[in-house]
Amino acid sequence: MVNFRNFALIAILGVFASNAIAAEKIAVVDMAMAIFGSSTAQGKLKEAEQSPDFLALKAKYESSAADLQAMAKEAESKRLTWSKEDAAEHQKKMNYAKADADLTVKKIQAEQQELQQRIVQELGQVAQQALQEIVSEEGITVLLRSESVLIAAPENNITAKVADRIGQKAKAE
Repeated sequence: MVNFRNFALIAILGVFASNAIAAEKIAVVDMAMAIFGSSTAQGKLKEAEQSPDFLALKAKYESSAADLQAMAKEAESKRLTWSKEDAAEHQKKMNYAKADADLTVKKIQAEQQELQQRIVQELGQVAQQALQEIVSEEGITVLLRSESVLIAAPENNITAKVADRIGQKAKAE
């Protein structure tokens, strides 16, 4: 009889616990993806890619890479006929071209990182407001970062909604 009462009590508690869990609305968000997926951030990225400074860096990299490739082809076709001094001089030129290309890549990466930081700084507050609005509107009780979640159903991911709201709010400002 005691076992039956314990079993019944456990069953009743299980029903209440499952109802409590069902009342929770869980969502997942990737804020970086939401910010950079917004139309505002995409516009800023596209604008930066079309800026004269970025285009000049890109052209410099492409030129250095083309020079390096041409030197590699030349070395492959003529290396057997070169003296040690000629080969060393050519290798030195190739090293300079590679260094130029590497430096340009670092400059491009620095520009991109600076732009990303500027976008996060400009849109961070708007993103938080957009997130709070969506959480309130949808009655979300538990919000998780997508990096923390192994598996989530697509309908639980609100990243795209937040990105859309960021774009709307940024245009309104």
